[in-house]
Amino acid sequence: MTATAALLVALGAGLGAPLRLLAAHRWDGPGERRWPHGTLTVNLVGSLLLGLLVGAAVDGHLLALLGTGFCGALTTYSSFAVQAVTLGGRRGTAYAAATVGGCLLLATLGHVAARALF
Repeated sequence: MTATAALLVALGAGLGAPLRLLAAHRWDGPGERRWPHGTLTVNLVGSLLLGLLVGAAVDGHLLALLGTGFCGALTTYSSFAVQAVTLGGRRGTAYAAATVGGCLLLATLGHVAARALF
């Protein structure tokens, strides 16, 4: 990895991570048993965007900035995992299914749409 690519990843992450934080504070709210709308939203949006980028064959510096940096920092597997466990039972299972299924679906749709357009 070049120094330029590393800088672009950091720049993208500097934009994606605060958006994730804002979404969590805006939609997740306090309390461990609340449905984590913010985390689900950023994971779905990030998966769609990454699918679009890969489907459009974006690579090099632009993929470092937007894919690895922005999408990598915007999405969050660790928060998803903790929230699924914390919700527990049927709610945790439903949240896990919505996240995994939704992210796979949107990444696929983004990839297919970008391949069709480009």
